[in-house]
Amino acid sequence: MAHHKQYGARYKARRRAVDILFEAETRDLDPVGVVEERAELSANPANEVAPVAEYTRVIVGGVAEKLDDIDDAIERFLSADWALDRLPAVDRQILRVGAWEILFNNDIDAPVAISNALAMAEEYAGSAAPPYIHAVLDDIVHAADPAAPAIEETGDVPGEELE
Repeated sequence: MAHHKQYGARYKARRRAVDILFEAETRDLDPVGVVEERAELSANPANEVAPVAEYTRVIVGGVAEKLDDIDDAIERFLSADWALDRLPAVDRQILRVGAWEILFNNDIDAPVAISNALAMAEEYAGSAAPPYIHAVLDDIVHAADPAAPAIEETGDVPGEELE
């Protein structure tokens, strides 16, 4: 990860959403319930739980609501030898957050969603994940909008910080 990049509030909210989605899946809990639990815990400073950003709530709620559509879109573009349930859990959550932003959040441009997903993949998942996460999310963009320009594999968006 390039150290010169700034981590903005939306990037941090995405990262927290990935954490919450990961925990919910691992513990077989409702992700929206996990968000609410974190919000309640954060109300008491003694718990030392960070407040939940509004955008984290929006992402987790959106992914939970559209999970079947998101997973179908991801599975459509995974290589033939892979199934969504065989991916590392953190990669699955990064893909879900990125796919939700691309498909269901018109306030976020696809290159920004992909750039942030790649930054999280580099941070959490090591060097093997970013190339296939990039490929799957780029394919989702082009399936939704065939006229969309290709997004460079570096994930860097000129003039964009990680937001």
